Amino acid sequence: MSGPSSVLTEIDARLAAFGLSCRGVLRFGDGEPAALLGDDGPVSVVVLVGVAGGAMWPIFSAWREAQADGGGADPLDRWSKFVIADVAAQFGASACYPSEPPYQPFQRWAMQAEGLKASPLGILIHPQYGLWHSYRGALLFRNWGDEIGAVGKAEAHPCDRCFEKPCLSACPAGAVSENNFDVARCRQHLVTAAGQGGCMVSGCLARNACPVGVQYRYPDAQLRFHMQALTLPG
Repeated sequence: MSGPSSVLTEIDARLAAFGLSCRGVLRFGDGEPAALLGDDGPVSVVVLVGVAGGAMWPIFSAWREAQADGGGADPLDRWSKFVIADVAAQFGASACYPSEPPYQPFQRWAMQAEGLKASPLGILIHPQYGLWHSYRGALLFRNWGDEIGAVGKAEAHPCDRCFEKPCLSACPAGAVSENNFDVARCRQHLVTAAGQGGCMVSGCLARNACPVGVQYRYPDAQLRFHMQALTLPG
């Protein structure tokens, strides 16, 4: 982080208890399209909340095991909303989530707030965390401005400095190219014996091949959880 205010530091500390963190701050100036609260009022500041590495996995797993229904059909979304809504209430913010309408432009917000760009896999790549990060929600503030500090932006796109690009050759389905990720081809491979014994067990092989942020790679159990959540061809 770059010169965070006491407010942002406190928000980050509350999130850290759950393995989450502030992932970016976005301010809306005059004439800029702002996010809207439930009552259609504009907000002035968005604080992105997300995952970096596997810190949240043991906390989420323990919560899930404690639920009578195992967390339901979408346990990670349910847990994320439980945590982020509580933090939002503590700081007088509203919360929004990528999986819940009204759908907000999380990818665009992340690119603006953190200066990130997409990798060949379509995932935004972070210069420190590589492909091992995600956004679980956001805190929306109507009136706060300078009281909330800033999160540092990426200075360069990691893929521009990666000349070997092992992600392109590691995909067993040939679904990854420098300018396109063929989702259908990927998912058709995942239902095969090779896919079930490879990417579905250890995570996307192309993602695993990326040399950026390898120390933040998700635990194997977390990778399997995300892969099993995919909708595959019947």
